[in-house]
Amino acid sequence: MRLSSAIVIGAFALAACGEREAEPTPAEKVAAVAKPSDAVQTAPEALTAAELRRVCRAGLAAIHGQPPMAIDVDGVDGGVVHASWRAPVDGGRMRADCRVEKDLIVWKPLDLPDATLVRWMNQADDPVIRYVMDGQAITVTQTLPDGTTEQAELAVPAEEEAR
Repeated sequence: MRLSSAIVIGAFALAACGEREAEPTPAEKVAAVAKPSDAVQTAPEALTAAELRRVCRAGLAAIHGQPPMAIDVDGVDGGVVHASWRAPVDGGRMRADCRVEKDLIVWKPLDLPDATLVRWMNQADDPVIRYVMDGQAITVTQTLPDGTTEQAELAVPAEEEAR
């Protein structure tokens, strides 16, 4: 009798555990707080290829402390911008991929010695990178996991079309 009551109590305890909601990602936390007003410009629903290159150039420049024109766009493939720039320490080349999801800039470092670090930077504890375009200027706001923000307004001219 004691064994069956222990089993019943154990079953109730396990049933009470249930599923728990996952911790919101940094992007979801920022989205819940930062609702744009009608007066604030927001990101366009769909970017042209030229706009995508400009936004990724500005985002990677802000993230890595580079001037926007130091970021070379090496190509665009399926909405992903492949970029590179001169490494400040040894003069080699740093490379990253970048994509844009609504008003978020998501990037992935490449060529790192630890392959586990080559991943899209959109997980918990990663900074959330947002942008706003206003003519030639792109404002990039980084919200760090501790809630602090860094903002940079960068002039990124439109690229001339190849003839």
